Amino acid sequence: MKYVDKWTQSSLILKIIIGLIIGAILGLLVPQWTIIGFPGDLFVSALKAVAPLLVFVLVASAISKARSGIGGRFKTVIILYLFSTFLSAMVAIIASTIFPVTIHLSNASTAAAPGGIGEVMYNMIMTVFSNPIDLLSQGQYLGILFWSIVFGIALKMVASDTTKDVITDCANAVTTVVRGIIQCAPFGIMGLVFKSVSESGIGIFTQYGQLILLLVGCIAFVAFVTDPLISAFALRRNPYPLVLTCLRESGITAFFSRSSAANIPVNMQLCERLGLDRDFFSISIPLGATINMEGAAVTITVMTLAVCHTMGISVPLPVTIVLCIISTVGACGASGVAGGSLLLIPMACSLFGISADVSMQAVAVGFIIGVIQDSCETALNSAGDALFSATAEYHDRLKNGEPMNFLGEFAKNKS
Repeated sequence: MKYVDKWTQSSLILKIIIGLIIGAILGLLVPQWTIIGFPGDLFVSALKAVAPLLVFVLVASAISKARSGIGGRFKTVIILYLFSTFLSAMVAIIASTIFPVTIHLSNASTAAAPGGIGEVMYNMIMTVFSNPIDLLSQGQYLGILFWSIVFGIALKMVASDTTKDVITDCANAVTTVVRGIIQCAPFGIMGLVFKSVSESGIGIFTQYGQLILLLVGCIAFVAFVTDPLISAFALRRNPYPLVLTCLRESGITAFFSRSSAANIPVNMQLCERLGLDRDFFSISIPLGATINMEGAAVTITVMTLAVCHTMGISVPLPVTIVLCIISTVGACGASGVAGGSLLLIPMACSLFGISADVSMQAVAVGFIIGVIQDSCETALNSAGDALFSATAEYHDRLKNGEPMNFLGEFAKNKS
């Protein structure tokens, strides 16, 4: 127990950085030792396994015992999620216009893409009303959110205080399990980094280099410029301490796990250390994992315009606004589509009359650079979930004249 206590009390970030460095070195020196990647697969699998149950019990518990007065925070965080996603698509359009990129279109992907916004919305609605047990087993978070809210409201109406306390105890128990899994993050990150380096090496950085630079540049601009500007406007103070905290604590883990679902427990633990209201972030974080898709909006827009530039199609200003809207709505539904943001590219391309045969070739290109595109996209999405949850709550406290305690709890409890 002495060694376990020492491990848990030491800096988690420092341990993750050490694991990252070790994984990269081993990936370059002994890429054939594939067993080193096993802890990474195990770590992501464990987080994915516990995250659906965590979301369900936390949301149900939070709603069943929620006090009045925090409804405004949910309205604020939804506006922040949607506005930031729209703004991300706009950044991608401006960058693609200034730095037009063409791609080699040859090998088409055989995956099936949704036919349009209507199909995406239909699939989302049908998912929501699926069997709750199936939703939990499949990790369909939009449906899990819906049923956990329904269950929480029902508990609030009919359950006794004792029953509500039992649900809260279950939520605390699952949270304790999650904390134990997160303490293994350094080993998981080491395995994930080893796997990425050993499989892709540095060659992936040269193939389709201009496209990768454009995608990563847009994502970095959103992470370090537009998102901080949104947070600064809401809080009237320097947002970068909060922004950098979210990128460091959430973005790094999400970058290597490449799974917003797996990062939900990480974000919840971060929000707890930031001193946020558990009743609020227990809902806002899972909600963000489904509708806060800034990275997906960037990917859809950049890849669509790359196809347009390749084919010599001009993109007038009014159409770019429509593209932003389509990218925003489509990105919000990306979590419910197999293949995520990449398979929504043909939907956006259809706006310009581009056939599915051509646009699906862009999907194939996306899969080639996916090791970088998906990692950066997920890191931006996940860090944004934590950033805008904190921004919404701090904004609400500021508006109501309450002490904001900006990063105060995090500074006290930082491990």
